[in-house]
Amino acid sequence: MDKGLFIQAITKFFLGVVVTALLLFLPAGGLNYSNGWLLMGILFIPMFLAGIVMMCKTPDLLRKRLRAKEKQEEQKQVILLSGLMFIAGFVSCGLNHRFQWCVQPKWLTAVSSIVFLLGY
Repeated sequence: MDKGLFIQAITKFFLGVVVTALLLFLPAGGLNYSNGWLLMGILFIPMFLAGIVMMCKTPDLLRKRLRAKEKQEEQKQVILLSGLMFIAGFVSCGLNHRFQWCVQPKWLTAVSSIVFLLGY
Protein backbone atom coordinates (compact mmCIF):
# COMPACT_ATOMS: atom_id res chain seq x y z
CA MET A 1 0.00 0.00 0.00
CA ASP A 2 1.23 3.45 -0.94
CA LYS A 3 1.39 5.35 2.36
CA GLY A 4 1.56 8.77 0.65
CA LEU A 5 -1.53 8.02 -1.44
CA PHE A 6 -3.39 6.84 1.67
CA ILE A 7 -2.52 10.02 3.58
CA GLN A 8 -3.54 12.20 0.63
CA ALA A 9 -6.85 10.34 0.22
CA ILE A 10 -7.78 10.36 3.90
CA THR A 11 -6.81 14.05 4.23
CA LYS A 12 -8.99 15.07 1.27
CA PHE A 13 -11.84 12.90 2.57
CA PHE A 14 -11.82 14.44 6.05
CA LEU A 15 -11.40 17.92 4.61
CA GLY A 16 -14.49 17.29 2.49
CA VAL A 17 -16.41 16.09 5.55
CA VAL A 18 -15.42 19.17 7.56
CA VAL A 19 -16.17 21.67 4.77
CA THR A 20 -19.53 20.06 4.00
CA ALA A 21 -20.43 19.99 7.70
CA LEU A 22 -19.59 23.69 8.00
CA LEU A 23 -21.67 24.51 4.91
CA LEU A 24 -24.65 22.62 6.35
CA PHE A 25 -24.55 23.16 10.09
CA LEU A 26 -23.38 26.78 10.38
CA PRO A 27 -26.35 28.11 8.35
CA ALA A 28 -28.63 25.66 10.21
CA GLY A 29 -27.63 27.29 13.48
CA GLY A 30 -26.28 24.17 15.16
CA LEU A 31 -25.82 20.43 15.03
CA ASN A 32 -29.48 19.64 15.77
CA TYR A 33 -30.26 19.05 12.08
CA SER A 34 -31.17 15.39 11.50
CA ASN A 35 -31.55 15.70 7.73
CA GLY A 36 -28.10 17.29 7.59
CA TRP A 37 -26.64 14.27 9.39
CA LEU A 38 -28.57 11.96 7.07
CA LEU A 39 -27.15 13.77 4.03
CA MET A 40 -23.62 13.58 5.44
CA GLY A 41 -24.00 9.84 5.94
CA ILE A 42 -25.50 9.22 2.50
CA LEU A 43 -22.71 11.19 0.84
CA PHE A 44 -19.64 10.21 2.82
CA ILE A 45 -20.12 6.57 3.90
CA PRO A 46 -20.32 5.26 0.29
CA MET A 47 -17.50 7.65 -0.69
CA PHE A 48 -15.32 6.24 2.08
CA LEU A 49 -16.09 2.65 1.06
CA ALA A 50 -15.37 3.41 -2.61
CA GLY A 51 -12.06 4.99 -1.58
CA ILE A 52 -11.07 1.84 0.31
CA VAL A 53 -11.93 -0.33 -2.68
CA MET A 54 -9.96 1.92 -5.04
CA MET A 55 -7.01 2.00 -2.64
CA CYS A 56 -6.88 -1.81 -2.52
CA LYS A 57 -7.79 -2.69 -6.11
CA THR A 58 -6.90 0.29 -8.35
CA PRO A 59 -4.59 2.74 -6.58
CA ASP A 60 -3.71 4.40 -9.91
CA LEU A 61 -7.36 5.30 -10.44
CA LEU A 62 -7.57 6.73 -6.92
CA ARG A 63 -4.39 8.76 -7.54
CA LYS A 64 -5.89 10.12 -10.77
CA ARG A 65 -9.21 10.97 -9.07
CA LEU A 66 -7.42 12.84 -6.29
CA ARG A 67 -5.52 15.05 -8.75
CA ALA A 68 -8.55 16.00 -10.87
CA LYS A 69 -6.94 19.04 -12.51
CA GLU A 70 -8.70 20.06 -15.71
CA LYS A 71 -6.69 21.49 -18.57
CA GLN A 72 -9.53 22.69 -20.80
CA GLU A 73 -10.84 26.15 -19.98
CA GLU A 74 -14.48 25.11 -20.54
CA GLN A 75 -14.10 22.23 -18.09
CA LYS A 76 -12.52 24.52 -15.51
CA GLN A 77 -15.56 26.79 -15.77
CA VAL A 78 -17.95 23.84 -15.45
CA ILE A 79 -16.15 22.65 -12.31
CA LEU A 80 -16.18 26.16 -10.82
CA LEU A 81 -19.89 26.64 -11.49
CA SER A 82 -20.68 23.14 -10.20
CA GLY A 83 -18.76 23.88 -7.01
CA LEU A 84 -20.66 27.13 -6.51
CA MET A 85 -23.94 25.29 -7.09
CA PHE A 86 -23.07 22.66 -4.47
CA ILE A 87 -22.04 25.33 -1.96
CA ALA A 88 -25.32 27.20 -2.53
CA GLY A 89 -27.25 23.94 -2.18
CA PHE A 90 -25.69 23.00 1.16
CA VAL A 91 -26.01 26.52 2.56
CA SER A 92 -29.65 26.81 1.45
CA CYS A 93 -30.45 23.46 3.08
CA GLY A 94 -29.04 24.70 6.37
CA LEU A 95 -30.88 28.00 6.10
CA ASN A 96 -34.09 26.16 5.24
CA HIS A 97 -33.74 24.12 8.42
CA ARG A 98 -33.11 27.22 10.52
CA PHE A 99 -35.94 29.33 9.12
CA GLN A 100 -38.39 26.53 8.21
CA TRP A 101 -39.01 27.87 4.70
CA CYS A 102 -40.11 24.53 3.28
CA VAL A 103 -40.90 21.73 5.73
CA GLN A 104 -40.97 18.30 4.11
CA PRO A 105 -42.82 15.29 5.51
CA LYS A 106 -40.64 12.59 7.09
CA TRP A 107 -41.92 9.97 4.63
CA LEU A 108 -40.63 12.05 1.70
CA THR A 109 -37.20 12.29 3.30
CA ALA A 110 -37.15 8.51 3.85
CA VAL A 111 -38.25 7.69 0.29
CA SER A 112 -35.79 10.19 -1.19
CA SER A 113 -32.94 8.73 0.84
CA ILE A 114 -33.77 5.20 -0.27
CA VAL A 115 -33.99 6.24 -3.93
CA PHE A 116 -30.67 8.08 -3.62
CA LEU A 117 -28.98 5.04 -2.07
CA LEU A 118 -30.41 2.75 -4.76
CA GLY A 119 -28.77 5.04 -7.30
CA TYR A 120 -25.38 3.91 -6.01
